[in-house]
Amino acid sequence: MCLAIPGQIVEMLDGDRHYAVVNVCGVRRKINIDLLKNEHLLLGDWVLIHVGFAMSKISEEQANEQLNLLSMLNESDEAIEEVQGYQFDNEKV
Repeated sequence: MCLAIPGQIVEMLDGDRHYAVVNVCGVRRKINIDLLKNEHLLLGDWVLIHVGFAMSKISEEQANEQLNLLSMLNESDEAIEEVQGYQFDNEKV
């Protein structure tokens, strides 16, 4: 199981400042961004995700390093599987 997965913000949900949509290796999922409410997140920003929550804002370089590390450890498939399990409601993204 992965501890943290990098994802890029591709959508800020209108009217709901608690959630954003991220892309993780082609998988798009709604995540909770409450823990980073003071970070002024924007489209294109990278965040480190754990169990559906953005835990920290990271650089694109850090995201690529983390993705490469997951690949080297043969954890990429597990990361994708974990992201696919994120769900805060019945809405499909």
